[in-house]
Amino acid sequence: MSRGTVLLTGGTGFIGSHTCVELLECGYDVVLVDSLVNSSMRVMERITELTARRPAFHSIDLRDEEALDSMFRRHDFDAVVHLAGYKAVGESVEIPLEYYDNNIGGTVTLIRVMRRHNVCRLVFSSSCSIYGKAECMPLDENAAAGPTNPYSRTKWMIEQILSDVCTAEPDWSVTSLRYFNPVGAHESGLLGEVPRGVPNNLMPYVMQVVVGRLPHVNVFGDDYDTVDGTGVRDYIHVVDVAVGHRQALERIHHGSGHTVYNLGTGVGTSVLELIGAAEKACEASIPFEVVGRRSGDVDALVADVTKAQRDLGWDPRRDIDDMCRDSWRFQRRNACGYEE
Repeated sequence: MSRGTVLLTGGTGFIGSHTCVELLECGYDVVLVDSLVNSSMRVMERITELTARRPAFHSIDLRDEEALDSMFRRHDFDAVVHLAGYKAVGESVEIPLEYYDNNIGGTVTLIRVMRRHNVCRLVFSSSCSIYGKAECMPLDENAAAGPTNPYSRTKWMIEQILSDVCTAEPDWSVTSLRYFNPVGAHESGLLGEVPRGVPNNLMPYVMQVVVGRLPHVNVFGDDYDTVDGTGVRDYIHVVDVAVGHRQALERIHHGSGHTVYNLGTGVGTSVLELIGAAEKACEASIPFEVVGRRSGDVDALVADVTKAQRDLGWDPRRDIDDMCRDSWRFQRRNACGYEE
């Protein structure tokens, strides 16, 4: 018996594909929407192989209101999990207007179409990057916002929009998940992170160095106020993130308004520490070079996840060694990504 029909935007992406598997395995019917700008249709084959279920799929840019409205008329949605959006910090500094247009414009269009079809339950993919340069660690949900780049500002602005919608329309129930740094892959080796072009995130970059697709890892700065001078982040396994989405979805029908949760492990890992853990998982030496800092980067971001543990019953189960091991398994089996 179905637990309901969920629209999953960005559904063929890294986090979206894992969330889709989690929802399907837990009895939900899932409809995927993705523009395929940074993902592959071959993900659908992998999802089907893992779950023995093939979700409906629509290739739509969320800013296309007519196409989105037509898709809503074809399905009876109980809720939406919204993951679609551009996500590279460095790129957002270079092309800020495209990030504001895509991330905020797509979300506003989605909300407008949801309202038209009386769908008012939403789980939003937010980001820890909205905290910016925090004064103390770990960060709880009450920490002041201070986004330092266009990507993180789009996430913060969208949260404000969602909060305003919930205030104006009390029937709405929205959960924003501020997750920290998702890495890892499905333990089967069938799903993982496959960026287009040169990876913007550290873990897939490291893995591509191991298989020889890139010459070395660029370490952006070694003069941060951290244990070894390199940036510290709270890395979280993508499967734990997927579980968090499912648990947020289960709770969202029990209240109204806008609620925010951190998803992380509460453990900070520096760039050099991650490289060391990856060397252990891959049983190989990983060359790296220290280069200049990137604009918008901060020293450290580590989560306090007490609220998610208390309210959602959510608890991260996988550590950095699990993340590196699963990332390596996926990379080893998919040396050229899904297009191999």
